[in-house]
Amino acid sequence: MGARLADWSKVKLPQTVQALLSALVIMADWIASNRDFFPYEAVGGSDGERLAAGWAALSLPRPWCPELPGGSVRDLFASRFALPSGAGPRPVQEAVVRVAREMPVPGMIIVEAPMGEGKTEAALGAAEALAARAGAGGVLFALPTMATGNAMFPRLLDWLGRLPAVEGEQLTVRLAHSKAALNEDFSAVKAGAWQHVTSVDSDGEGQVPRPGAAVRTSPAELIAHQWLSGRKKALLSAFVVGTIDQLLFAGLKSRHLALRHLALAGKVVVIDEAHAYDAYMNTYLDRVLSWLGAYGVPVVVLSATLPAGRRQELAAAYAGACAGDAAFAAVGEVAGYPLLTAVAPGHPPVQEVPAASGRGAVVHVEALDDGLDVLADRLEAELADGGCALVVRNTVTRVVETARVLRQRFAPQDVTVAHARFIDLDRAAKDAELLRLFGSQSAARPDRHIVVASQVAEQSLDVDFDLLVTDLAPVDLVLQRMGRLHRHLRDGRPRGLREPRCLVTGVDWLGATPPRPVRGSELVYGRYPLLRALAALAPHLAGMAVDHAAPVRLPQDISPLVQRAYGAACDIPDGWRESLAEACAAHERVQADKEVRADTFRLAAAGKPGRSLVGWLGGGAGDADDTRAGRAQVRDSQESLEVIVVQQLTDGSLATPGWLEGGRGGLPLPRNAVPAPRAAKAAAACGLRLPLQLSQPRIIDQVIAELEAFCVPAWQQKDSPWLAGELILPVQEGCQTQLAGFVVQYDQDDGLEVRRDG
Repeated sequence: MGARLADWSKVKLPQTVQALLSALVIMADWIASNRDFFPYEAVGGSDGERLAAGWAALSLPRPWCPELPGGSVRDLFASRFALPSGAGPRPVQEAVVRVAREMPVPGMIIVEAPMGEGKTEAALGAAEALAARAGAGGVLFALPTMATGNAMFPRLLDWLGRLPAVEGEQLTVRLAHSKAALNEDFSAVKAGAWQHVTSVDSDGEGQVPRPGAAVRTSPAELIAHQWLSGRKKALLSAFVVGTIDQLLFAGLKSRHLALRHLALAGKVVVIDEAHAYDAYMNTYLDRVLSWLGAYGVPVVVLSATLPAGRRQELAAAYAGACAGDAAFAAVGEVAGYPLLTAVAPGHPPVQEVPAASGRGAVVHVEALDDGLDVLADRLEAELADGGCALVVRNTVTRVVETARVLRQRFAPQDVTVAHARFIDLDRAAKDAELLRLFGSQSAARPDRHIVVASQVAEQSLDVDFDLLVTDLAPVDLVLQRMGRLHRHLRDGRPRGLREPRCLVTGVDWLGATPPRPVRGSELVYGRYPLLRALAALAPHLAGMAVDHAAPVRLPQDISPLVQRAYGAACDIPDGWRESLAEACAAHERVQADKEVRADTFRLAAAGKPGRSLVGWLGGGAGDADDTRAGRAQVRDSQESLEVIVVQQLTDGSLATPGWLEGGRGGLPLPRNAVPAPRAAKAAAACGLRLPLQLSQPRIIDQVIAELEAFCVPAWQQKDSPWLAGELILPVQEGCQTQLAGFVVQYDQDDGLEVRRDG
């Protein structure tokens, strides 16, 4: 034995190997010490028999073993996705799958393509090929928010249901975010009741089920394995849809980090909406990519509006190189669009410009003075012959104020509000209603309607409007919002709205040079990105002191606008230079501060072979999980409070909100006992995030104290998993209550409003 150990002492294992071996030891220890599988008291039989019995009881499925799909990409897409009769993959989709099949070794593919071009299907097609070539046993799909994760999960299930049949195969699946237990699709998988259905592609028009098309049953059994539940083991499932936090945690010094690395090392990782993350999150993302590259994990990155500099940083991070290296500097200089960038370990990066699909639009953009009466007058004129308009505001306060004024001009039922400050069930119901009215399959599109929304309209909802009004935002987000204009082929649009038009407001156009965005927008996005957006959009903005405003051509102008707004060089209008320089200096200070703070608990890059893992988590952040505090470790956002809204009746008793549908409203919540499981789950689905004004340092302690004073001891029992440890906000008649000197009002139509008492 001593000789063997001496031989091992000469082996210099890479840190990646050390991490995975450590994780395997942890897993083996957890399994072996589980008394349900291996009880301490032997009940007859040999050790081998006990081992076999325990392993059978654990019943971990065999890993997914895909084969490299043969045949054409058209055949592959026809078998994996619900396409209309005669339709095939778009050029971008063809190119992504071909690159995944042909790149020298499986690596990272960055896909930049317009909104609605089917990037999700392209990523899944590429993931199947990359997994077969790399020997990966699953896929992780990382998205910006829980809402986008919930929208993606049934699409992943549908894709899994169309994979080639393998007799007796079981595939473990997981929805990984803090409210996954409330998701109906995931609950159905856990109950073994999920049924494969034909999906609708929310990434673009035309991807709809054929009338009378046969619905295939899933060739593999999709299961949520009990042992793979819990925050430390969830990512070990083969197929995972989760928020980006789940991926970023792999770059955070935290306990059981090796398990997260083990979960990622056996998958293909898909990162959606790569443009949506700030400098703080990107600091973690780049470090995670460097480890994924070291593990040889295939990665697919998706974005419609990725700045060239960020593309360069992503490619270099994965390759473990410096972004300034000549090969990666060139990655940031290619100006084609759509664009694929392939990074394979040990090979120079390769870029390709696929052909355009032919889908597109010409959007006329106009500056509109800020003011609620100005907006109402304009909408009255624009919608005189009918039509559906989307008004996007950058703050919830502006959403609610706008809707209140518009309901005075239009019928109240013709104005809908959408933002994130609704209880979870109401938010889901609103999303479903928007899809019913304005989705690609809508048969109930109203003659005239206005949706006033916050940034929730930028992502996850496949909705189509005749007219767009938007507060000024960073240019990539303005373009995302434009993607909701004339999104679907639709006959009979009202006269005057047959060409896509976007009205940009939320700016004092004439009172200052440069024009001044409203304060709320500056607080959300910062002054500098907004001014850069204005500078980039100036040639296209009718009414902004330009003689001949050129329309925005989609998709041709997407990349040029993004690069102008985020690149080092930009055209600075007369009189802007000093203000822009001041805003730039302030912006760079903020960005540098984000990067420094993010680096405090960031994992170091993988070291040279032989370097020990001892101390790799030194000075770490402790546990990292998908809780409010956990997410704050990888997101640079002020910690906000989440409460569960319950209704306090006139007799003092508690119940779930009475307006909830599906038999969930008005269920009793006794104070002296654990509520019935159905009522407790319905209450848990009424989570609501309080606005930041109630989370300020000077007031948050008082808010928490008042909420904790309402703690119901009977709900804190171990057999009350839905409500134990949660903050409860009881609302009285009229859905109103007082909290720390504020009046808190909840309305089913408008969501949560907070105002100072008196």
